[in-house]
Amino acid sequence: MKRVFGVKKDKEPPPSIQDATDRISKRGDTVDEKLKKLDAELSRYKEQIKKTRPGPAQEALKSRAMRVLKQKRMYEGQRDMLYNQTFNLDQVAFASEGLKDAQQTVCGSL
Repeated sequence: MKRVFGVKKDKEPPPSIQDATDRISKRGDTVDEKLKKLDAELSRYKEQIKKTRPGPAQEALKSRAMRVLKQKRMYEGQRDMLYNQTFNLDQVAFASEGLKDAQQTVCGSL
């Protein structure tokens, strides 16, 4: 039946647990790449701080290094959170498989 605003659209199937795990893993990989870049930047700042004499230039480098360190800690927290989400989804998938196996066992024995 046609409606005033058109026909009802078919909904996409909800994402599976595996799809969600894959998306979270991809995001975790991008966060890992960002962390590697920040590590390289931190080591570069460390070398520059060693080479400069104490004074305003060295203090400016230290403040930049502290900013990068704060960013790194933030990304590490995000990465840990993503890995925890992946772990939780894996537990759900494992429990779901166990329930399906139990259901097949019960239905098969009747």
